[in-house]
Amino acid sequence: MNTKIFKYNHPFPLEAGGVLPEIELAYQALGELNEDKSNVVWICHAFTGSHDVADWWQGLVGHGKLFSPEKHFIICVNVLGSHYGSTGPLSINPTTGKPYYHSFPTITMRDIVNSFDLLREHLGISCIKTCIGGSLGGQQAVEWAISQPEVIENLILVATNAQHSPWGIAFNESQRMAIELDPTWKESHPQAGIEGMKAARATALISYRNYETYGITQARQDESLDKPYRAVTYQRYQGEKLATRFNAYSYFVLSKVMDSQDVGRGRGGIIKALSNIKAKTLVMGIKSDALFPITEQEFLAKHIPGATFQAIDSLYGHDGFLIESQLMTKAIKMWLKFIKFDVNPPIYDFIRSLEISHN
Repeated sequence: MNTKIFKYNHPFPLEAGGVLPEIELAYQALGELNEDKSNVVWICHAFTGSHDVADWWQGLVGHGKLFSPEKHFIICVNVLGSHYGSTGPLSINPTTGKPYYHSFPTITMRDIVNSFDLLREHLGISCIKTCIGGSLGGQQAVEWAISQPEVIENLILVATNAQHSPWGIAFNESQRMAIELDPTWKESHPQAGIEGMKAARATALISYRNYETYGITQARQDESLDKPYRAVTYQRYQGEKLATRFNAYSYFVLSKVMDSQDVGRGRGGIIKALSNIKAKTLVMGIKSDALFPITEQEFLAKHIPGATFQAIDSLYGHDGFLIESQLMTKAIKMWLKFIKFDVNPPIYDFIRSLEISHN
């Protein structure tokens, strides 16, 4: 992964009232910026994602894919608070010379977007041809389209919302409670709270998928009581897997960032805020999404001027935005074709034919 670092050596004020003395953003840039700088694709990553977008969204990004380095200048930035190189809880606080750990200040979605805008200006980019994100990444994208309506030309929002719901906040708080119950969480070292984070991740997986997903992918196969159920081993595996690549501090911080999503805060309400978006917008929802229900995407499409809505019928719930690459590619290509001629595209349900064995 070709990681670049943007350093902003000035105080960075935060929406909640704190200040970061300086910030660093780790990012990846794929492809070449064309002469008139009109080929920028800015991709916003989700909760525990990274700037290595060709890895976690390889169905959409890469050579010969919908967003390819041959045609586009693709940027993905690791968000503030995350684990993959941007300023976060494990970073050294220049004021104290020690890692922030629990003292890392509260950050919000708007802080993340403001940091993106500093990088955009640093790179000399005045217009983003397409900004796309799913889940927490979509929250970033819609916030940016409101705060800088002249910057983004095409906006693609997937499995996301304008305001995080009490349902979503409750899921996040349950995960934070699991971390807080880890006896090591009060300590100040990189592995603090890691066992609690494993439980938190297992809880999150339930909201990322749904009843039908587990019924097929984790179906009971053996009636023997001396073997663990598949759903049990799956939950534990997912917790262990995340623990090898993430930390509980970032998990805690970013869950609160997601909770902070409210585009209407200080702007006269959500509907008024969404009406300020000038980008041509495609909103995509996953029919089986339990965490960001499709009604949230329908709301976005209804209140963003001229927006198009497309539904994806997927078994995989919220995680469908990471899995259903073929369907999403088809929907986005069709939308781009129609908006090129200023025509509103028809609405379809994109349905994946599943061949999953019950055995």
